[in-house]
Amino acid sequence: MLKRMAIKNLTVFPEANLHFAKHLNIVVGENGAGKTHLLKMAYCVLAVSWEEGRKPINSAPTKAALQGRLAEKLVNVFRPEALGRLARRKQGRERCDIELRFSNKELDIDFSFATNSKSEVTLERAPKKWLEVAPAYLPTRELLTIYPNFVSVYDGHYLEFEETWRDTSLLLGKPLARGPKEKRINELLAPLEEAMGGSIELDRNGRFYLKNASGRLEMPLVAEGIRKLAMLARLIATGALLDKGYLFWDEPEANLNPRLVKKIARSIVALSAAGIQVFIATHSLFLLRELEMLLAESEPDVIKARFFALESTADGVLVTQGDSLDEVGEIAALDEELAQSDRYLHGVNS
Repeated sequence: MLKRMAIKNLTVFPEANLHFAKHLNIVVGENGAGKTHLLKMAYCVLAVSWEEGRKPINSAPTKAALQGRLAEKLVNVFRPEALGRLARRKQGRERCDIELRFSNKELDIDFSFATNSKSEVTLERAPKKWLEVAPAYLPTRELLTIYPNFVSVYDGHYLEFEETWRDTSLLLGKPLARGPKEKRINELLAPLEEAMGGSIELDRNGRFYLKNASGRLEMPLVAEGIRKLAMLARLIATGALLDKGYLFWDEPEANLNPRLVKKIARSIVALSAAGIQVFIATHSLFLLRELEMLLAESEPDVIKARFFALESTADGVLVTQGDSLDEVGEIAALDEELAQSDRYLHGVNS
């Protein structure tokens, strides 16, 4: 479990110390407030640890091994012109400092880089072991329609796509999980397959299909909202989202109608209860309300949640955090939706 992430001078953030919940973590803010940057920073560190640990010949983590790999991952995921562009720019030369703390202290890591850094971070604390499970990052765009040959093309050419697309495509292509895990997987899949009207199938040519009683439907012919559900279903079916894993999901509600958003909210809560530490970024009042209602229905202490509100100021983005949406105060992105509801009701009733 990732317990805490402290950042200083990261892009739009002067400083923040985020304390995460064991199960569900929700980052809320307007577009441009840095929601995605927080998810990507945490993801990059976890992904590098897992990728290095699964190499055929690996030793214990060292500063020499990690300094270049962390920088490479940050550049490939954030896509700046140079690593130093991720450091918040102020007068003079500044450093960006990152600290991650885990329930297993052997995974703790501290590193930094300056505004003129290009290809290496400075590691102040190296972990003593590698992460044993792969983190999953779901971008706002679905990936099933571009999956055929995407990884091979990405590895063989320079493409202006962030590396999370490649990482997630690798997880989507894993074989289906078999054995004792199948019962729990089927329980998590059932509501998603009901919402999709079928199950997801990957053929030998690397093409995904929606399979139902009428046959198979090519993924490009499936509605985009259903394709987003299908990505989540596939990661569950392969076992990637099972047994103390990590899920980062950027705007789960994007391109979904309210009915499907409700299904997504229920799946997010179910995954959290199953032991996945979930991090989502959103500015959807509808999704937040669904999550709050589902959390209220759950047994006390079964699902621990944490909310993070981002507010843009003249001095940068400030982070307020609490165990409920009420504790983080007013959020501009949500206030606009509430104000619109008030205007509509006033107009109808006048």
